[in-house]
Amino acid sequence: MSKTTFLVTGASDGIGAVYADRLARRGNNLVLVARRAEKLAALAERLQKDHGVTVEILPADLGAAEGLAKVEARLREDAAITGLVNNAGIAGEGMITELDPAYVTGMINLNILAVTRLAAAVAPRLAAAGQGTIINITSVTALMPAAFTAVYPATKAFVLAFTEALQAQLSPAGVRVQGVLPGITRTAIWEEEKLETIPAAMVMDVEEMVDAALAGLDLGEVLTVPALPESADLDAFLATRDALRPNLSLAHAAVRYGLHNKN
Repeated sequence: MSKTTFLVTGASDGIGAVYADRLARRGNNLVLVARRAEKLAALAERLQKDHGVTVEILPADLGAAEGLAKVEARLREDAAITGLVNNAGIAGEGMITELDPAYVTGMINLNILAVTRLAAAVAPRLAAAGQGTIINITSVTALMPAAFTAVYPATKAFVLAFTEALQAQLSPAGVRVQGVLPGITRTAIWEEEKLETIPAAMVMDVEEMVDAALAGLDLGEVLTVPALPESADLDAFLATRDALRPNLSLAHAAVRYGLHNKN
């Protein structure tokens, strides 16, 4: 991966902070985005000292219109930024029968709206330059929504579909697009008490998850599932899905609905 400047969202801790560390180790300069300026500043200081790269902090709440607009403008205008890690997101909305409308609106704004607008802000520059990288963090829950809550997997399913569409549109111009689908990862998004109820074999350390994701990027993977033992299984799933395409939009309803014998 060529040395460049990456903008990383949700960079103050967890997956975003590890991405920042690993990208800095590779010699990339960074722009770090999160709400908590003090945590960003501490991380930036450490990364500059340890890896000799330039690290700028850009405090912003991507769930708020003003914060999102600020980061969009930076992505549109700063030609040095040729990499985006769309990591910021939240979970934990609970059962649909007890949904907090304000919380879930914030989740949709952060998990969907911000991801979409930030990618759209940087994509024209990258496509025009014929190079660059967009990494979107989605989730394995996008592939198994019935096993989790209702809204969070739906937001991550959006990110998955969005990533595949971005790859189809931008890869001919030379832009690399990757979707990363972590499973349960040891970060602050999970309460430690909850993690203790989950079999240890199902929980991946965040450093290993990010290292695997970057290895997948190096391998040219469009979709990376760090825990999946055989990439052929994902390929088979995608091939089966693609096989439906010729019959998904036809002039007449399927015979099983009994419409064809009606006058």
